[in-house]
Amino acid sequence: MKVAVVGATGLVGTVMLKVLEERNFPLTELIPVASEKSVGKLIKFKDKEYPIVSMDTAIEMRPEIALFSAGGGTSLENAPRFAAVGTTVIDNSSAWRMDPDKKLVVPEVNAVELTAEDKIIANPNCSTIQMVVALKPLHDKYKIKRVVVSTYQSVTGTGVKAVDQLMNERKGIDGPKAYPYEIDLNVLPHIDVFQDNGYTKEEMKMIKETNKIMSDDSIKVTATTVRIPVMGGHSESVNIEFENDFDLAEVRSILEQAPGIIVVDDVANLKYPMPKDAHEKDEVFVGRIRRDESLDNALNMWIVADNLRKGAATNAVQIAEYLMENKLV
Repeated sequence: MKVAVVGATGLVGTVMLKVLEERNFPLTELIPVASEKSVGKLIKFKDKEYPIVSMDTAIEMRPEIALFSAGGGTSLENAPRFAAVGTTVIDNSSAWRMDPDKKLVVPEVNAVELTAEDKIIANPNCSTIQMVVALKPLHDKYKIKRVVVSTYQSVTGTGVKAVDQLMNERKGIDGPKAYPYEIDLNVLPHIDVFQDNGYTKEEMKMIKETNKIMSDDSIKVTATTVRIPVMGGHSESVNIEFENDFDLAEVRSILEQAPGIIVVDDVANLKYPMPKDAHEKDEVFVGRIRRDESLDNALNMWIVADNLRKGAATNAVQIAEYLMENKLV
């Protein structure tokens, strides 16, 4: 089992390597891929060093699986090249997510849709992943009509440049900027580029991806995505309107039993999910579960997950694990 990690030196690629190692993924050979300037450098994985190779070399090596985290342009150009030699690509960019011929997968929600013929599989947006993990079991029971979500997203979602900007601002150092404004001690209601309808691209991703992953276009979704000066994970305030009424104790029980979810909801003892708690964890944390008293059949929840792990690297590795377990590669 040869596994390529494309974008191995990047923020998400580095976490992918860490997750593969932690979860003891059964690979026999690692093929780290990065830009030409990194070719030949060594990456340590499970106490062994592997040389970084070029895209062309990796394709010639015909890995069974390629985990991509190198940007949309790179994926559009090279994912089909890997697929052409029989490699199954799991892509973390937005390149293939809304392609009607490609599956958009969160294992806890819709991995059963995967087949051996799926050679390019899309990994959803980080903020969408954690939300649908919590939505799916509740949708199955009560049927969701509408979702209103506001996100509070970590600077790590932007990348190393954004992390450096935050740290530099905290130290009073003038350096390169990832954002148009200061991020330290500030909040930016702006993630990705603005669209003609006034929403950002990130907001539209959450809307469209939720419908695709849940296989239900009847679910109405509206989103406001916000960047905040934190590390460790994304947080979301989610309001859900159901077609059917619910019992709050049953909602908690459903979430506690759902795969990939940890319920942290004990307000009497000030217990609720925070990015610090989700950092370097693979689960989705849910708390502040309460009835929306302004609307019938409506619920409020607070959802937190590490955006580099469950929101990116871990979800991709979990897809690979599913493919392996079900002999689809």
